[in-house]
Amino acid sequence: MIDYTKEELVELLKKNPEKFNEWKYDQEDIDLSEVDFSGITLSEIDFSDIDLNSSSFADCSLSFVNFSNTDLTSVDFTRARVLECNFTEALLTGADCSYAEMTYCNFSDTDMAGTILSETDLSNSDLTSSVNLSASRYDEDTVWPEEDLLPADFDGANHKDLSALQDDEEDTISEDW
Repeated sequence: MIDYTKEELVELLKKNPEKFNEWKYDQEDIDLSEVDFSGITLSEIDFSDIDLNSSSFADCSLSFVNFSNTDLTSVDFTRARVLECNFTEALLTGADCSYAEMTYCNFSDTDMAGTILSETDLSNSDLTSSVNLSASRYDEDTVWPEEDLLPADFDGANHKDLSALQDDEEDTISEDW
């Protein structure tokens, strides 16, 4: 069994994704936390059950990637194009998905507490059984899927405007002085 460094695994993903998928099946715990994947194109990669905590997929193009049961805590997906990816049972807490296109994705049982969805396009993605979606941060420019793909108790129009929160805090501080 071959042991790869994180850097070698990134190169393997870029040059021979099929070989990465084959190698992965023989592994128990794969730690790809804090790895910079920025700007690369990945298709049909199996990242299921992998620790990707604090990694960056900024400006990536991802299609048909399996992130099921993956630790994506604090992962950077800013400006990424994420198409038809599976996030089932993933931990997406604190991930930054600002300005990303995340369309036709499956977010079943995905924990989205603190996920930043500012100006994120979630068109046609299934969020019906996502967890803590109302605890994510989004704005009026977030593009939601049709209502039947959202949790029954979720109202995307009731967004948390982060700039308004900051203005309120500044007003309170100046009033105290």
